[in-house]
Amino acid sequence: MGDGPIPRGGAADPVFAEPWEAQAFALVVALHDRGLFDWSEWAEALGAHTRRTGRAADYAAWLDTLEGLLAARDVTAPGLLAERRAAFARAAAATPHGAPILLANDPLWSGA
Repeated sequence: MGDGPIPRGGAADPVFAEPWEAQAFALVVALHDRGLFDWSEWAEALGAHTRRTGRAADYAAWLDTLEGLLAARDVTAPGLLAERRAAFARAAAATPHGAPILLANDPLWSGA
């Protein structure tokens, strides 16, 4: 992959299975567009992640890879990412089935 626009499929291509997958995709594209990484760096980081973990390059792997790039480039601290993951897990546990998971549902969330 070069540094040009991300390849886009046609109408026959499958859609995202879940809304969060589309959000993960959008985050990667937006951070690429802002210059955090080029597509070659992204492909290498995602490939390294899948080789290291033995997992498929699904959208959970995309998020893990993105968090690694953010930490490696000092965009955010790994501790802050861990805190956000924990807050999201608490929010998910406190959210009624079928409702959107919001960080505001985390009983410990301060909104910071």
